[in-house]
Amino acid sequence: MYLSRLREIVDLDVIRKAGLRVAFDPLWGAARGYPDALLKEAGIEVATVHDFRDVLFGGRAPEPDDPLLEDQRTKMCETKARIGIATDGDADRFGIVVEDGSFFPPNYVIALLFDLVESRGWKNGVGKSAATTNMINTLAKHHKVELHETPVGFKYIGELIKGDKIAIGGQESAGLSIRHHVPEKHGLLAGLMCCEMVARRGKTLGKHLQELFAKVGSFCAQREKFPLTAEVKDKFTGKLQSDPHEFFGRKIREVVRKDGLKLVFEDGSWVCYRVSGTEPVVRVYSEAANASELTKLSSAAKQWIFE
Repeated sequence: MYLSRLREIVDLDVIRKAGLRVAFDPLWGAARGYPDALLKEAGIEVATVHDFRDVLFGGRAPEPDDPLLEDQRTKMCETKARIGIATDGDADRFGIVVEDGSFFPPNYVIALLFDLVESRGWKNGVGKSAATTNMINTLAKHHKVELHETPVGFKYIGELIKGDKIAIGGQESAGLSIRHHVPEKHGLLAGLMCCEMVARRGKTLGKHLQELFAKVGSFCAQREKFPLTAEVKDKFTGKLQSDPHEFFGRKIREVVRKDGLKLVFEDGSWVCYRVSGTEPVVRVYSEAANASELTKLSSAAKQWIFE
């Protein structure tokens, strides 16, 4: 039933006809034997790594993040795969490696798949967490659909899916699902839909992204984590209670308190602070138009914590 549902959602014929070669890395986890079996059955070439049982996950965290996907990159080179899809241990998060071996950030994956889902004619809204790229906000305006910005946590997006209020929902920590599907993160679905996008449009994800930037402007985001002493944490937590009007010379256009404190500046860049309730750290999310501006914003965001 599970595989049958995936066949309904993902256009496997398009992937097969395009001759797309795929590499898959389940990171020794729960996704072993699922997307590779589905793709092979449809006549699509797929190569796998880490597709055997290892309760220690190779001695490392089963996270589909950039530094942990080197074996997948090697397999892509060996097999000339045009895309690599990976899932974490319980298969709810995704990781995407593109044709040139680059890791494709989840923020960009969500934005591109939102664009793909829109092509299916669904005019429901789109859901995203407050810490997820504001490219989604811009795309929602571009497609004239309602934006739902939620606190961090996929359960909020899940409720929007259950209520049929959104066509797609995602968060920057590599969680995504779509309309008429499970109201929970689904890493396999995200990976397979990326395969469909590359096959359907005959372009790499990188090329897709550049075309999207040309339509709605460029976005560059990152997430950082800073440890806090008890003294700094108390002081900074108090600081977060007030609404600042300026941030190191940047005028603040909007203060968002969906989750933590998010400051949106006049040029569209933003920074979001979330103090952990379980460990002495603050998570900082920031986004700007390019890498140079992001570096400046990141430096200011860190300075604001410890000044």
